Amino acid sequence: MREENPFREDREELQELLNQYERLKNGGSHSFLEEDAFERIIDYFDDREEYAQALEAAETGLEYFPYSSQLLIKKADLLLATRKYHEALEVLEQAELFDSNDINLYILKTDAYLALDQQEKAVVLLEDALLRFDGEERIDLLFELADVYDDYEEFDKVFDCLKLILEEEPANEEALYKICFWTDFTGRNEESIRLHQKIIEEQPYNELAWFNLAASYQGLKLYEKSIDAYQFAIAIDEKFDYAYRNMGDAFIRLRKYKEAIEALEKVLELSRPEEVIFEAIGHCYHRLSNFAQARFHYRKASHMNPEDSKLQYKIALTYINESQWDSAVKHLDNAMRIQKTVPEYNLAMGQCKMEQEKYKEAIVFFSIVVRSKPRSVTGWEALIRCLYKAGFYDEAVTQCRAALAATENKPVFYFHYSASLFAGGKMKEGLLQLEKGMSLAPKLVKKLVEMAPAILQKNQVVDLIARYKKGRKI
Repeated sequence: MREENPFREDREELQELLNQYERLKNGGSHSFLEEDAFERIIDYFDDREEYAQALEAAETGLEYFPYSSQLLIKKADLLLATRKYHEALEVLEQAELFDSNDINLYILKTDAYLALDQQEKAVVLLEDALLRFDGEERIDLLFELADVYDDYEEFDKVFDCLKLILEEEPANEEALYKICFWTDFTGRNEESIRLHQKIIEEQPYNELAWFNLAASYQGLKLYEKSIDAYQFAIAIDEKFDYAYRNMGDAFIRLRKYKEAIEALEKVLELSRPEEVIFEAIGHCYHRLSNFAQARFHYRKASHMNPEDSKLQYKIALTYINESQWDSAVKHLDNAMRIQKTVPEYNLAMGQCKMEQEKYKEAIVFFSIVVRSKPRSVTGWEALIRCLYKAGFYDEAVTQCRAALAATENKPVFYFHYSASLFAGGKMKEGLLQLEKGMSLAPKLVKKLVEMAPAILQKNQVVDLIARYKKGRKI
């Protein structure tokens, strides 16, 4: 019967203990309760989060077994649960007199010290305890110490604890998972590489060790090596979605977009779809100039997070690349409904409006860019080119002066300045500004030619450019 219904028998046994305990409390006749019976009764109330009754059971048990370190430890645990930290420490000191080799003493004392914001005491306690214990108990204490160092913001020491654990127990999954994060956080990639190479020598089929090795190579931007290590992890566990995810990132860094797409699509097969994966696949297609597929994946990401304006902006960029200005404007409108003043969005909208020959609207958007990023060359160039294309040459001249003042005389604006002056019929002033530009950065003369190709029909301009290109000045 016991073999058929062990749980039922356990429940009945526990119920009988609870009945006896009630009779004991009420002064009725009862069987003698052993120490372990009180422990079971305490656990019963503790599991139900009935802490007052659990504490009462602990105190009752201690009346019968005053030298029981186990009952004292359980009482201290309950005091911690009810935030009575000082009382818990007193009880633990008492328990230590009867049994100083119980690891729970140190773990509960640590919890109390941390709750009282006494991290230094917790560190001293655990470092002392590490000398007393070995095997699994030492591993438990190292994890505890790592948590204390985390709380104490001694992050390099967190890494040290995890490294010690893995040196003693190379297959410890919890430590392998945690050290990956702390390697990245502390930047101790070289140490991590050496540690995991050693683990792999002993355990060549440990996929987490291969993954951590790969992540450490990735942290050092050694992407080819990281990909090789991720492929070993995947060979051991073909459903290791995080390995595919990180490998996709490494391929993107190497500009191997087709391989990145393949890895990231595997992530979608193996795990719940995520916005960031669709966006990354979209980015890869964008780089491959497959704008339709880029849009498709950006849209999937956007459906998952409609409030992310950046995704609408990226969709717009695919249309800009195809010169589909109306469609681009629609998605930029969507982006700017969410975030109106982002300079990149205004710059793109200005570009679209300029291509649609809606120059006045374009100038408004470019002006917003210039106001928000006055030192940005890109914004000023876009505004000046737009004014030039619209035939507002005097205003283009004014903005060239403003751009030079705002950007500490970036040479490129002397070429825009000269083009605007030439277009306004001010040949002498135009040559003067062109000469300034040529003396500072002769290669940027292409900016003048892009704005005003016909300028090369003017002999004075051609002669000036030719003299500077030969390395002689007027």
